[in-house]
Amino acid sequence: MTDAAKPLEPIQTGLLKSMRYIKRSYNSPLEHGQDLRREYGNVVMQKAGKMRIVHLFGADAHKLCLLNPNQTFSNKKAWDMIIGRVFPNGLMLRDGDDHRYHRRLMQAGFKSKAMQGYLGQMIPQVKDAVAGWSTQNTKLVYPTFKQMTLDLAASIFLGMNLGDDADKINNAFETTVAASMPRIPFAFPGTLLWRGIKARQTMCDFFLPMIPQRRSGDGQDLFSLLCKATDEDGAGYTDQEIVDHMIFLMMAAHDTTTSTLTSMVYALAKNPQWQDRLLTEMNSLDLDNLTTETLNSTTETDWVIKEALRMYPPLSTLPKMSNIEFEYEGRLIPAGALVITYPIHTHYMSEYWDNPETFDPTRFGPEKAEHKRHNYSWVPFSGGAHMCIGLHFANMQIKLVLFEMLKHYSWHVPEGYEMPVQQSPISKPKDDLPVTFVAR
Repeated sequence: MTDAAKPLEPIQTGLLKSMRYIKRSYNSPLEHGQDLRREYGNVVMQKAGKMRIVHLFGADAHKLCLLNPNQTFSNKKAWDMIIGRVFPNGLMLRDGDDHRYHRRLMQAGFKSKAMQGYLGQMIPQVKDAVAGWSTQNTKLVYPTFKQMTLDLAASIFLGMNLGDDADKINNAFETTVAASMPRIPFAFPGTLLWRGIKARQTMCDFFLPMIPQRRSGDGQDLFSLLCKATDEDGAGYTDQEIVDHMIFLMMAAHDTTTSTLTSMVYALAKNPQWQDRLLTEMNSLDLDNLTTETLNSTTETDWVIKEALRMYPPLSTLPKMSNIEFEYEGRLIPAGALVITYPIHTHYMSEYWDNPETFDPTRFGPEKAEHKRHNYSWVPFSGGAHMCIGLHFANMQIKLVLFEMLKHYSWHVPEGYEMPVQQSPISKPKDDLPVTFVAR
């Protein structure tokens, strides 16, 4: 901490402007962040009642918050306040040694042997799902992917077909995600938060009775692996910890993958030359003997996924709570502040990206390598100790779905169509993204 650092003072805004800021921070975090930075710079503090909200902009802010030196920040305190009522004790809602312990046990479900097993299970399911699409009518892509990823998550993570419970569990996930950022933060009967808490209980009642059998069985699905995971002393998760992790993991795998697939399909519909490029890359693979190594070798497909995630990151903001006072760009930021960094804002900063409004996957290629201008300019999976534990699983699933789509179809949207995007709590199209598929 430097002697020249000055205490950060909150910006002074009237009631109407403050209300407008709060509304826009939810509806349009990209534009909200751009406006704040343009008017006040990289470090901005607002007051909302007794709460101090600090907005930090730029890749250096991500580096500081994600590397988290000296435990300056708490994930748990921030996320508990935001989604703790509906997703308590998920991996993202833990700090320090507690987080490391739970993450280490969970790694058993994401090792290479398990991943190859997941791939083998997913291939026939994805083939059947994609091959059955109709080319007679426009398809709403978002709900189609949402159902597919739920079915895959149930098969891979739970080792089961949801069957008659599919609609109930899907609706429960939908309600809990929507309730994670309610406009009315009170659980009165009938409110969104109240419905979210009831939906979470539905999922608890679904998972808890299965645990004894999973602990004693030999299943290789993630649910079974978590039930049997133990540390070096032979201790494992409690029943409630297993349920908390499964609900959070199912949500994360289900919703963020759906978001990414939808954004990528939209970008490819608007840029059909990239469908042709990826089809060429796909045809160079041995599709009859797919392995995780084969999927990891797809260079241009990686560029497209990364560019879709740059333009439409599933999580637009990353909140943390400051445990201690710290300095950023010559300003002292107090302990107990809600500190927010903005992946979606950083992903559109011209300091790091050329023509950031333009879809250009080659920016991730070796000639341009724009993502290497700063190690924290592209952060759709968070970073540091809280780097998304399922990112390789998500990448594998996305490529598998994409290749099946390319094999069977080309697709397009109407001339002049622009996808209306809801940026939070999860990036998704407001109109479910209508797309026309044409059989190859």
